[in-house]
Amino acid sequence: MLSAPDIHMKTVTRFIIAVLASLCISAFSASAQKFTVSGYVTDASSGEPLIGVAVIDRSTSLGTVTGNSGYYSISLEGGEKTLVVSYLGYEEKTLQLSLKSNVTLNIPLQASNSELLGASVTAHSSASGARTTQMSAIDVPVSQIKTIPAIGGEVDVIKALQLLPGVQSGTEGTAGIYVRGGGADENLLLMDGVPLYNVNHLFGFFSVFNADALKNVTLYKGSFPARFGGHLSSVIDVRMNDGNEYEYHGSASIGIISSKFNLEGPIIKGRTTFNISARRTYLDLLAKPVLMYVNRDNKTDAGNYETVGGGYDFYDINAKITHRMRNGDRLSLSIYDGDDRAHVDMDDVSTYELAEYDTETGVSTPTGVTRYSREKMKFGWRWGNYVTALRWNHELSPTVYMSACASYTQYRNRLAVSMSDYDSRFENGKESDIDQMSASVAYNSLINDISANADFEWRPDPRHDIKFGPSYTYHTFRPGVISLKQKGSYSDLPELDSNFDQTVGETPIFTHEASAFFEDNWSVTDWLKADLGFRTSFYGVGGKTYFSFEPRVSARALITDKVSFKASYSEMGQYIHLLCNSNLSLPSDLWVPVTKNIKPMRSRQTAAGLFYDLGSFELSMESYYKSMDNVLEYRDGASYFGTSTGWEEKVCMGRGWSYGLELMVQKKVGKTTGWVGYTLAKAMRQFDREGMMINDGNPFPAKYDRRHDLSATVTHAFSKRFDLSATFVLASGNCGSLGYDEYHTDEIGGVGPDAGLEHWSYAYYLPYRNNYRMPMYNRMDIGCNLYRESRRHRGTGIWNFSIYNVYNHRNPFLIMVDSESEYDYDHDQWKSWPVLKKVSIFPIIPSVSYTYKF
Repeated sequence: MLSAPDIHMKTVTRFIIAVLASLCISAFSASAQKFTVSGYVTDASSGEPLIGVAVIDRSTSLGTVTGNSGYYSISLEGGEKTLVVSYLGYEEKTLQLSLKSNVTLNIPLQASNSELLGASVTAHSSASGARTTQMSAIDVPVSQIKTIPAIGGEVDVIKALQLLPGVQSGTEGTAGIYVRGGGADENLLLMDGVPLYNVNHLFGFFSVFNADALKNVTLYKGSFPARFGGHLSSVIDVRMNDGNEYEYHGSASIGIISSKFNLEGPIIKGRTTFNISARRTYLDLLAKPVLMYVNRDNKTDAGNYETVGGGYDFYDINAKITHRMRNGDRLSLSIYDGDDRAHVDMDDVSTYELAEYDTETGVSTPTGVTRYSREKMKFGWRWGNYVTALRWNHELSPTVYMSACASYTQYRNRLAVSMSDYDSRFENGKESDIDQMSASVAYNSLINDISANADFEWRPDPRHDIKFGPSYTYHTFRPGVISLKQKGSYSDLPELDSNFDQTVGETPIFTHEASAFFEDNWSVTDWLKADLGFRTSFYGVGGKTYFSFEPRVSARALITDKVSFKASYSEMGQYIHLLCNSNLSLPSDLWVPVTKNIKPMRSRQTAAGLFYDLGSFELSMESYYKSMDNVLEYRDGASYFGTSTGWEEKVCMGRGWSYGLELMVQKKVGKTTGWVGYTLAKAMRQFDREGMMINDGNPFPAKYDRRHDLSATVTHAFSKRFDLSATFVLASGNCGSLGYDEYHTDEIGGVGPDAGLEHWSYAYYLPYRNNYRMPMYNRMDIGCNLYRESRRHRGTGIWNFSIYNVYNHRNPFLIMVDSESEYDYDHDQWKSWPVLKKVSIFPIIPSVSYTYKF
């Protein structure tokens, strides 16, 4: 009888053989006399590569789409051929070719003429249209993201994704996302193909993605392509602009929260481009005059005053340089750097004259001695990301294309607190009896990743689009290092003088992660298309190695030219966990790798759906079921803050599952654009393993389980000078644990003065974890843009006015159990009862910003 590992390996072997069979068919079909047309598709006015452009052979209706670098390759039999190149928002181009040899053909596309001045026609292709095998994926045009009303007018990519079906937001106003029942740490966020650990500013209220620097945003909720891995629930693939090859363009914006600018253009015209964007808040600058005014009133006496200073700001910088070599190769260097900084400074000075008090006369007589005291406290917190990536795109042959990348990622977090106390006395102008003490505590955590990967695309014929490649990452985790320093001297007690300097904390953790993938997007027949693939990975930590095999299968069957049925199955593994206590995204949250005791998380997801392309509209209906193993939850009563020590004993491993139905209608081009999405879903957790039970081993709702979620966003351009946008959200409330049934218990004192006395204490009955659901959430936002073209300066000024929560609905940020009481005169006693009180922090918020584009 075969053991479980033997059966697993046989299943893996059979799957690999089945996938590689398509590779053999590709090689056989490629042996016929064919020629290859290859090249790049770009924007005619800027030279920017276009992602997802369809290149179709009219005679066979077979074709391909451009990748992230704008490259395409299609192999056809020789003779007269007609290629049709199409992309939403661009004029369709038809090319007549006489194929007698391989051809390199770069194709510039002209943007469609539009009467709109400010809102240019959206340009992109669908990641999951009716004719593709991809499902559970959504392209969100950056131009639409920029028009969605937002808090303070600050455009945010992650908040735009929260409006899509299958995506739940966390606490109101935050940028966290929860996809198809998954956790906040189960999302793979990529910037130009490089993972980011922390994507939040201002404790999660804004994301690090600056929309001015972006070209394309794609969300994958399932049916994951084999090239993606490492997280269970979603992939957010964000691509940055390369820059204009021919002209200089830019923009500058100022709003109530931040200011930003973007500049792009050629370094060497037609060869080398740059794109740089920067953003900074000025909450600290706005707070400074207020604090100065307050401190001025407190500092009227130079010898006695108390001042408070502080502030908060964040910044981010995106930069990218792209060079096109004479042989067609492309080199690009992209850099991201961003930090959040918070600080508080307090200074308390007191000066007083000592006096002798005569108890008989009741008169105080000055002694001529003055006592001086000063206490200072400083608090500083800084955290952020640094990412750099060097990418080389190279055509190995007309049918084989390579994209190789080396990258470095750093997530840093430093918290420092220092205090000092100084006391002395002055007599006859001389200082004496000096007592001084200073102490400081610094907390540091750090993650460094060094990665290298190479992705290959092989297109032997129009029926096969094959991708494969390896990757390797060397992780360094420094979970928490605390530095303690103290220095003091005392005039009266020199034996208490101290000098203390010590560093304690976790030792660094070094891990190795290697993976390889293969996938073949295979046009089996004119109506049937399949994407077969797998991903394997190895993860080494602490002398233990984990192995993961993840099959990925999806298929599409055309019902008509515009209607298709799709189904998919995918498995994902995850080797890192995020430790956090709060609903907010705090810099104290720590990423930690798997251990010998805590196993990797794993998910299996099945999905099926109907898709309908109706011109500029896309309609989709998807259902899914997802199971998750080795998910983590804190034990009852356990908590964590800032250090990874003993975290394994504070968590339990269990399983989860979720299922749902998602409906979406999206319009991407024209004067009116936007989408409407609805989700009906359920997400559950169960922890019933021995020694790891939560909720007595019974199932309970996941924290962000929402039964219903409806969202709509629409933008309409009334003229070339004015457009209006609106967003509406209606959703079931989040879950939480609340013991709102209060009862009292009688206790009898045991010893001392309370011996034998009866006491009452109160307790709350909690039937099960996450037993309470918050009230239904609803909100509407509106915004408008006013455009004014300046012919003199060859630019366009844009005024944006937006209102968040336009009808001022008080959605609960959190719910608290409180009590109310009244005196019962009939029984001569107080009566009290528990009540629930909600705290709302986002009322109606108007905002205004101004942008100048040139």
